Amino acid sequence: MNDVNDKLHRLYGDLAWLWPLWGSVEEYREESEISVELIKKHALIEVRSLLDITCGGGKNMFHFKRHFDTHGLDISNAMLDNARKLNPECTFYQVDMRDFDLKRQFDSVYMNDGIAYITNTADLLRTFRCAYRHLLAGGVMVCYAEFCKEDLVQNKTQTSVSKTGTMEITFIENSYDPDPADNTFEATMVYLIRDRGKLRIEHDHHVCGTFNVDVWRHSLREAGFRVIEIPKGANAFDSPSFVCVKPTH
Repeated sequence: MNDVNDKLHRLYGDLAWLWPLWGSVEEYREESEISVELIKKHALIEVRSLLDITCGGGKNMFHFKRHFDTHGLDISNAMLDNARKLNPECTFYQVDMRDFDLKRQFDSVYMNDGIAYITNTADLLRTFRCAYRHLLAGGVMVCYAEFCKEDLVQNKTQTSVSKTGTMEITFIENSYDPDPADNTFEATMVYLIRDRGKLRIEHDHHVCGTFNVDVWRHSLREAGFRVIEIPKGANAFDSPSFVCVKPTH
């Protein structure tokens, strides 16, 4: 999100080649299809186009493009390279989600968990307002609060293993909040990369944002959206999610 922090996010730089191996495209199908259903159900216009904000490596886009003319937006060129390889027929933009102007609007917007890199309420509102400006009246944005403060599990650790060719990679991700009084937490990743049994260890440290659900509600409404909230557990996100409609008047 800023020049200093971006250098610490190795997953989006020199280690971006790991992303295609961290979770298959198929694992994103349910989340994507539910988002498509919500968009079609709540849109007040015919939906032909979609902008995926913080599209990352494009795994959601792989499913969205079956339904819409799909465009992806991300700040990391390395991740966009992954997305382009997976979705060569789609259009991509390398910009900051907080402040961009694509000179066009879309029928729908999907905002991925990349919004976790927003660490203050002013930037959260800026991001939602930017999305609002790029949405046609009657269009819909779908987003979710994966790291809302109410549900953040202290010291949560997850692991997964991927194999490709001669390589086996163990992904370890740990979430820790050193100061629950503020709006940030730390996400630390360790990658155990074994090529023909030879071990290489890499690590990555991210500072992410966490906000109360009330902050999400207030910011989305202040940006101009009519907000329909879907409770945690009622969809594939397993997080509070929001269907945000841009009024027609």
